[in-house]
Amino acid sequence: MDNNLANTSTDAQRSRLLARLQVAPIDTFCAMRELNICRPSARISELRAAGHAIRTQRISLTDDQGRTHHGIAMYVLTTCAEPAQAEA
Repeated sequence: MDNNLANTSTDAQRSRLLARLQVAPIDTFCAMRELNICRPSARISELRAAGHAIRTQRISLTDDQGRTHHGIAMYVLTTCAEPAQAEA
């Protein structure tokens, strides 16, 4: 994972986001605050285009100023099931 939060290249942002998703789900606010990703949804779209199975759940969160926001994205990395193998 690119731990250099000052690196704002899209490659570095995708790398940080994917590494974090492999640990646990992450919401938009957290991705912006902790990973220095300005547009998490764009990075998620790029990761999906690269073949990563990422599910979006909509949640309500309270921001740092105490305001509640509804419909915030929570991203979850899912694993695809292995295709069943035919028995011989």
